[in-house]
Amino acid sequence: MDWTWHRGIVAAGHGVASGSSSDSPYPAGTIALQSPYFLQGGLDLSGCVQGTINLDFPGCRWALRQPDWCFEQLELTPLHPPETFSFWRVLLRQSSGKQLEGWIYYPHPETKVRHFQRDGRLELLAPWLPELTVGSALELAVDPARCQLIPVARLRARLLEFLKFRVLAAQESFFLQELPLLRQWLDQHWPEASVLSDAEVQLSLEQARQLYTES
Repeated sequence: MDWTWHRGIVAAGHGVASGSSSDSPYPAGTIALQSPYFLQGGLDLSGCVQGTINLDFPGCRWALRQPDWCFEQLELTPLHPPETFSFWRVLLRQSSGKQLEGWIYYPHPETKVRHFQRDGRLELLAPWLPELTVGSALELAVDPARCQLIPVARLRARLLEFLKFRVLAAQESFFLQELPLLRQWLDQHWPEASVLSDAEVQLSLEQARQLYTES
């Protein structure tokens, strides 16, 4: 596999996966609760710490597809409805250069009740990593065909600059078009915008309208 490496920043988590949170309803943590179900389905996580590494990629979000493992609608506890989990195999590397195998651990947000993650944050399962502290750098290697890091903040800034002279020339008439038509126009003239969501494009359009049209 041709891995692609990305550098992230270790962040503090909710403390629920490991059970370290004082108000967690799962004293041993959710990973300890879930791991036997994953093992029954064929995924052995016994080599991983029973807690997640939270890795931030500021200004970005992840597009994940075709997981290595997917466990749908697991009934883990009567405390909440069934949940779905997906996993992608990854490599992790600290400053020492040593590489370890790990997993992206992705509880599907549409089946979660609480403890949602912010855009650009991944939860990872891995063996023990020495000197891993909040704020430290950690490199992550992924299969780029299935795990894509989208630099939303950079793309939106570039899109805003691209729109500048178009909006200055057309003024309000530019924004009278429906979003699907504007997206078709962008696909033709600035294809980089194709990875941005409708909401991200709409935010850029609203900012362009504020900046470039006459009040």
